Parts: sequence; structure tokens; C-alpha cells
Amino acid sequence: MCDHCGCTLVEEHRHDHEHPHDHGEQDRRVLEVRQSLLSRNDRLAERNRGMFMAREVTALNLMSSPGSGKTSLIERTLEEAAERYRVGVIVGDLATENDARRIQGKGAPAIQITTGTACHLDAHMVHHAIEKLDLESIDLLFIENVGNLVCPASFDLGEEARVVLMSVTEGEDKPLKYPVIFHDAALVVVNKIDLAEAVEWRREEALAHIRTVAPRAQVLELSARTGQGMDAWLDWLGDRLRSASPQSV
Repeated sequence: MCDHCGCTLVEEHRHDHEHPHDHGEQDRRVLEVRQSLLSRNDRLAERNRGMFMAREVTALNLMSSPGSGKTSLIERTLEEAAERYRVGVIVGDLATENDARRIQGKGAPAIQITTGTACHLDAHMVHHAIEKLDLESIDLLFIENVGNLVCPASFDLGEEARVVLMSVTEGEDKPLKYPVIFHDAALVVVNKIDLAEAVEWRREEALAHIRTVAPRAQVLELSARTGQGMDAWLDWLGDRLRSASPQSV
């Protein structure tokens, strides 16, 4: 079970004595914590999704391990696409409002969610955050999830698509170690490619691993620091906005 949120299925064995024996069905109790938690979350996620659709907002759930560059990518996006997209941001962290301040400094509305000990955002948290945003003035909403490659994978936030970031500094086998979070990604972004040579990044090996666990995902390689590859990222965002627009149907 996750130490922070209890978001996995828990199986407990009850003992009144210490000697070994075969367990009967009456001695086993299964606590379906995960099923109950996710069922409630999914209902709230559908409510969020309905709000986004009604206001024609494209919401993207950005997930990665800590330090992969989610906030830096959002900042660079705001710098290069301020005239193309009206962007809002929800930021999830265990503590501090540092990232929200960084994004607000680029001129975008940003709401910080501090989760305390929770290792992910959930639909309930996001719902309260979007109540503080003027969705009528936003085309594109980035939901920057808590830096974690395990818990966030299980929680639908009402997003239109999931984007998973990994950086060249994390190693080529990251997708194989954490396949669940990559599996449902619409896009995998490989960030910090300006450091690829310095860290001896084995590009083809990494791309093969991504294709193994996320065969349906598009893959983009970029550097949020230098701007290399950003055009493809901005084009991808434009395609998502157009596909979500009623006029495009």
C-alpha cells in the first residue's frame, strides 16, 4: 500500500495465534480500498471533464518524476506561445508555492495545490482548483501533477490527454521501470536533450523502451532550456486544441 494515500488494494491476514496454519476464507479479509477510492475519483473526474468540454478548454495532465522539467517546459511554452494560446496552470506539489509563482511571473494564471503527504493529484483537488480559475479566458490548461511515476497513473483528473516527461539525465530504462504511467500517455516528451552528449544518452535504446511500453504514444524530443524542439511541441498543442474544438468536428 502507498504510504501516503493508500491507493492500492490491501490484503490483510488476521491472526489470533502465532503457530503456522492454513488460512480458510473466514481468516482472510480483503480491503478493497483502491476500488472505492478510484470509483469516487472517476465520478469527480467526469464532472471536471464536463466543465472543460462546456467551456472548450483542453486540459493536459503533465506527469513525470521530480526534476524532469515540467515547470520549465510550461514556462518556455508561455514565452513562445503567449500570442497563440490562452494558458492556465494548476500546479501540484507536496509543499511550497514556488512553481506557481514562477508561472505567474510569466503572465499566466496559476493555482497551486499543496498536497501535504499525498503523492498525486486527484479529481477532487483539481475540481476545487478550477473553481478559482476563469475557464472562459483559457484555451489550454496544464495540470502539473506531483513529481511521481507511480501514484498519479491511477487517478483520472478529467484531462483530455496525458503527457509524460522524462529527461535524458534519468536513464534510458525509465519507461521499463515505470511502465504503467507511460502506457496511457498520448505523448512522451524527452526533455533536456541539450545534455544528451554529456550524459552519454543512448537515444535509440531509450526510444525502443518507450515504444515497448507506450506503443500508441507520440514521442517528442526537446530542450525546454534552449528551445530546441519546441516548435514540434507547440504544433502538437495546436493539434490537440483543434481536435477538441467543436468547429473541427
